[in-house]
Amino acid sequence: MKSSGLLKVPASTANLGPGFDSIGLAFSLYLTVEVKKADRWVFSHRSALLNGLPEDEQHLIAVVAKKTAELRGVVMPPIEAVLESNIPLARGLGSSAAAIAAGIEIADKFADLQLTDAEKLNIGDQFEGHPDNIGASLFGGMVCGVSLGETAEMVKLPAPDIDLIALVPPYELKTEDARNVLPASFARKDAVLGSAVSNMLVAAFMQHDYETAGRMMERDVFHEPFRTSLIKELAPARDLARSYGAYATVISGAGPTVLTVAPRGKGQEIADQLRQKFNDCDVLELSVDCVGPEWIQSGE
Repeated sequence: MKSSGLLKVPASTANLGPGFDSIGLAFSLYLTVEVKKADRWVFSHRSALLNGLPEDEQHLIAVVAKKTAELRGVVMPPIEAVLESNIPLARGLGSSAAAIAAGIEIADKFADLQLTDAEKLNIGDQFEGHPDNIGASLFGGMVCGVSLGETAEMVKLPAPDIDLIALVPPYELKTEDARNVLPASFARKDAVLGSAVSNMLVAAFMQHDYETAGRMMERDVFHEPFRTSLIKELAPARDLARSYGAYATVISGAGPTVLTVAPRGKGQEIADQLRQKFNDCDVLELSVDCVGPEWIQSGE
């Protein structure tokens, strides 16, 4: 059972186009939590990105940690935590999933729960409602999963050998707003097409066939056609990135971040071009995180 530690949890993207609510990919933005046992719940935030978040047991990490321990019939001991993060909030980069993963990991270690990977995934899925972001933040790399209500299933895929470029607009887009523009149902032919494209996407990534994966990423029918009007950067960013050799450009999660997948070594050039064209946006050069949550320091 831990008494202190420093935890690092990766951010993630979801969907990769047609893998709606199913495919997740962890990458090199991080939430770090310096944590120790305490007499009461206290959270402080060193990063401006985290300003305004609760500083007591209403914090999402505390809510998740307490619920995780409760599911095992254990009382979660209070902690004092200092947080740093370079994950933009409400931008489709998995900031909430990273916090949920942190809460699960902290409960596991500080309440000595000895959770299995399947138990961690099921708990995370109950909070998130789908296993894409939370699976990636909990286990790193690329994941493909499905939420089955009470439980979730997930398979970890080979980590792709690619460069990632995130174009982060200056405005927020709440997941609820992005979901409200989606249709309630699809015609059978559209559902069949969407499922087939998603199947092809996974198969292509399994074979490291990034050209085919890129074509499939841009053929989504489930969400991107309806969200494009909310994210004005998507179409021009896709055209620009493609002209410089990118495999694909898609909405990251619910947006508004636009994610470009490129051949290894081309990321910097594409990022430079995006910075020139979209000078009001942040452009982040990223890499795949294959590790997942990592206890950098620990004290027993």
